[in-house]
Amino acid sequence: MAKLAGAARVKTFPAAGKQRSFRRNVTGWLFASPWILGLLCFYAIPMLTSIYFSFTTYSILQPGEFVGLNNYRELFHDPLFWKSIYNTIYFTVFFVPLSIFIGVALAMMLNMKVKGLAVFRTIFFLPTLVPQVALAVLWMWLLHPNFGLVNGMLASIGIDGPPWLSGEAWSKPSLILMSLWGIGQAVVIYLAGLGDIPEDYYEAAEIDGASWFQKTKAVTLPLLTPVIFYNLVMGMIGAFQQFTLPYTLTKGQGTPANSMTFYVMYLYENGFRYFKMGYASAMAWILFIIVMALTAVVFMTSKRWVHYQGK
Repeated sequence: MAKLAGAARVKTFPAAGKQRSFRRNVTGWLFASPWILGLLCFYAIPMLTSIYFSFTTYSILQPGEFVGLNNYRELFHDPLFWKSIYNTIYFTVFFVPLSIFIGVALAMMLNMKVKGLAVFRTIFFLPTLVPQVALAVLWMWLLHPNFGLVNGMLASIGIDGPPWLSGEAWSKPSLILMSLWGIGQAVVIYLAGLGDIPEDYYEAAEIDGASWFQKTKAVTLPLLTPVIFYNLVMGMIGAFQQFTLPYTLTKGQGTPANSMTFYVMYLYENGFRYFKMGYASAMAWILFIIVMALTAVVFMTSKRWVHYQGK
């Protein structure tokens, strides 16, 4: 009888374990359900819907008709579409490398053992707390061609300042300058990466007689490449989505001569000013393909230049 009772108890253990596992799974799914519902309602369903809209003439006010690839064909014959792509690529090509170079340089300076280091770090981080609209208004006054502070300082040393935002040749460089002023968040990430590099490497390099430049080249930069890789990807994605600064500076007009019409600005104008939502959806998916392709290229090449500790 004792053996039979023991056997019965053994048989009930797997069933009880499955029941507890099922309860844990249900509890976990219940806790995750708000996030899952949000993901479906605000990401998955809108994305799938926008694919369909990109093949229609949907305009918010009217359901539209299915037109196949007409929106995409029309985009490739739209000169302002190509102009917006050029402006966005121009900004990305110059801003992303400069932000990495200046961000790493600032992080290395802010990583030095000096008095008042926390104050300096706070000063360089403060611009990231300024809203984009306020930042645009501030720089509009600083770069005003007639009575702006920058041209005033240049005039004091005998240099005629450029027209900055009102000149086609200087509008995008001005925007790059404004954007570089707010790279404090990237600097903080670089500082975290520098703090993660073991001191043993620097001590070994110093014993071998390495100079500061040699230690930077052989130790700091290679071990900082994972952080540089992250900021490169995120910076590239953010640059292709540039919107608030140029839209505020030009009041949505992209002036002068559409030199400040960026891709997402033109997408917004088509979707919410002209109500060409199908056209805007097609633009959104072209942007998605471009960003995904560039990100894939960066990931594929990362094996050659990104170095992780212990590998």
